[in-house]
Amino acid sequence: MRELFVPGTEDVFQLFSSVHLYTLGAFLLLIMLLFLFRKPLRNPSINRIARVGLFLVLIISEISLQAWLWWSGHWSYQYSLPLHLSSISLILSAILLLTKSYRLFEFTYFVGVGSAMQAMITPDISLYTFPHYRYVHFFISHGGTVIANLFMVFVAGYRPTGKSIWKAFLWLNVYTLIVFIVNFLIEGNYMYISEKPVNPSIIDYLGPWPWYILSLEVIALITFVILYFPFWVARQMNRENQHN
Repeated sequence: MRELFVPGTEDVFQLFSSVHLYTLGAFLLLIMLLFLFRKPLRNPSINRIARVGLFLVLIISEISLQAWLWWSGHWSYQYSLPLHLSSISLILSAILLLTKSYRLFEFTYFVGVGSAMQAMITPDISLYTFPHYRYVHFFISHGGTVIANLFMVFVAGYRPTGKSIWKAFLWLNVYTLIVFIVNFLIEGNYMYISEKPVNPSIIDYLGPWPWYILSLEVIALITFVILYFPFWVARQMNRENQHN
């Protein structure tokens, strides 16, 4: 999404500043609490409340963003539709919470968690910082996407497989092709596949267009493998324990 900063009295965002690190720390604390309370969250009534609650947080965050963009005069069909990877991952993760679809989980775990975690570590939010709405929304929406998928891992017991990596990678490329066509038709730049984003980002170091797209493909695949690695290790350990 194209970020627009309106100068004001707010402090500007600084990467790995104290407020950024505190935000990441709070997010890690939520993950730890989710893991520690995974058993109580399996209670049918509590589980339903938690899933619906997370669903509402994700959906309301996306609706509020669209409302803010419209109210602030920044909304444009070329930049503001929920077609960026972060938005589509958020929406699909919200649907996952209600449907508990494992096939959907195979996509949202790798694509949603991978893109959201990278975004939180190196946010593309221009100069907005806490307590500006854009800062708060950014971390709630991206953090919520990660929490939703880890909820399915810790509480529901979902586990991706090696095949899940390739399924997610295939559907990611299918979606990228669709977005590329949309960008061509409306002269947009969703997923930054038509040109590099205006704000500085990791894409600046990946070469010119269209070669940086291939670099992003490699980074995505490496990210998927890293996200699968803990599950691979757990499976290997279970096999060894069964043989002993």
